[in-house]
Amino acid sequence: MTTVKRALVQTLLDCGATTAFTLPGLGVTWMLDEFFARKDEFRLVLTRSEQIASVMAQVYGKLTGRPGILMGQGPWISTTGGFGILEAYFCGSPMVVLTETSCYDGFGQYGVYQAMTGDYGAADVRTVLRTMTKFVTYATEPEEAVYGLQLAYKHASLPRQGPAAVVLKTPIIRREIPESPRARLYPTAGYLSSVPARPDPEAVATCAQWLAAARAPIIVAGNGVQNERGRAMLARVAERAGIAVATSYNGKGAIDETSPPSVGMLGTWGCQAANASLAAADFVLVLGASLGPDYTGFRNPQWLRPGDQRIVQVDVDARNAGWVVPVDLAVSADAADMLEALDAHGLGADRRAERLEGISLRNATSGYGVLPATQAVPGTMHYSDVVRALDRFLTRDDMLTLDAGTNRIWVTNALRVRTPGQLVVPGGIGGMGWGLPAAAAAKLVHPGKNVVSLIGDGGMAMTMAALTTCVQQNLPITVVVANNDGLGMVRDNQKGRVVASDFAHVDFARVAEGMGCRGVRVDYRGALLDAMIEARGETRPTVIDVAIDPTASHVPASNY
Repeated sequence: MTTVKRALVQTLLDCGATTAFTLPGLGVTWMLDEFFARKDEFRLVLTRSEQIASVMAQVYGKLTGRPGILMGQGPWISTTGGFGILEAYFCGSPMVVLTETSCYDGFGQYGVYQAMTGDYGAADVRTVLRTMTKFVTYATEPEEAVYGLQLAYKHASLPRQGPAAVVLKTPIIRREIPESPRARLYPTAGYLSSVPARPDPEAVATCAQWLAAARAPIIVAGNGVQNERGRAMLARVAERAGIAVATSYNGKGAIDETSPPSVGMLGTWGCQAANASLAAADFVLVLGASLGPDYTGFRNPQWLRPGDQRIVQVDVDARNAGWVVPVDLAVSADAADMLEALDAHGLGADRRAERLEGISLRNATSGYGVLPATQAVPGTMHYSDVVRALDRFLTRDDMLTLDAGTNRIWVTNALRVRTPGQLVVPGGIGGMGWGLPAAAAAKLVHPGKNVVSLIGDGGMAMTMAALTTCVQQNLPITVVVANNDGLGMVRDNQKGRVVASDFAHVDFARVAEGMGCRGVRVDYRGALLDAMIEARGETRPTVIDVAIDPTASHVPASNY
């Protein structure tokens, strides 16, 4: 016989999982010895909070395409850990949450300390997790724990990917699994076997015919294109046929944004070139994007015109096509598969030069890629200075994670990403504090890359404890703190008297040094680029505290 905790570790390995993120408590603590016994096969990353662990697990899943594993005690995984779980839920990142009810043998119905069983006097961890996951199961018997984990991994992995949770009745974690349980257990592989659906040939032919006839076609690329094959096929098809490519926020950086087909990111905080190109389009091919109101001008009738424009939407989940606006054709398929199928057709490649000329004209008219001249008070920098420094700094060997707030708006609007896939953004709930632990996870997944995180002082204060995880795990990331001593967007939006927006000053460079990192302060133009170049060769994390003019607006460059 074997114990539940030993079987769970083996099941994770059988699923192909090799890394988990945790701040352990109660029942998960009881499992640690089994993870230690398999330490050569499985990496357990200790963090300072469930929030940090949840973001790292979410980003691990986002970048690898395999579920990130989040483990912790029920009360905290379902509350502070909800940050990363919600991000995974909203932006479709695969994640498996392994937690428990925090009860003791025979006392779950008595309102015992921290209990999450759902009984009188207790909270209900299963109900809480059900609101933010695509699948949740509650295991009260030993064999249910193993089967529940097998199913959770399956649900997290299959389209549309997302978080799935296993809630364990705490006492069963140390129990033995009967040699012949009534509910027989089977090997994991059979539950995970799947063959993805391929694009319908007739639908592909129809889409290709419409594309070939279009005068000004446009591709709206979203999160569904953000994988290596999807990005490569997007560039190939767009370049060959002269099709404009606009992205959603989650799709930003899916294509070289300096290439001829690129028109930038759509939306209120997007590029005028992208919005103008969508309005000028007679054919719209939507690939793995929701057409959410937040990046289509809240269904601006000039940008998207069902009935006037031909609209084809491709999504792995049939429910998402024709969700926000009606479409002429909905195709249930992976975006990369659809692009590969379309590549076998002509797509109007003979009109390539004419189409690219139209794209170039709209980009030039809209000022695509042109940063405005800005001023900052002495001893500070403007956000445009940060964008210029990043533009000069980033190479194919770099990755960039963003956070929330004014700094993110400026980068997503004004920075043209040249290396597809190097930008990692919080695209689900988009909360403050995401960027730093995201960078730590990115460095774990891509140890050969130089990883930079741009974050505001508000977000930095929320999750800067992740720096200690970076030190402990030997992750020499670079953190650029856009420090304007407050909440820039909130200040701007008040348009006058500022209330509840100013923070007491924090010297994040000195704080970082106390955590075992290298700290640098920057307060004038030109110094940021030098500081980032110097940090690239460091063997420990570097925090660059950048003094930002508090009066610098969050209004994007193209809206000046």
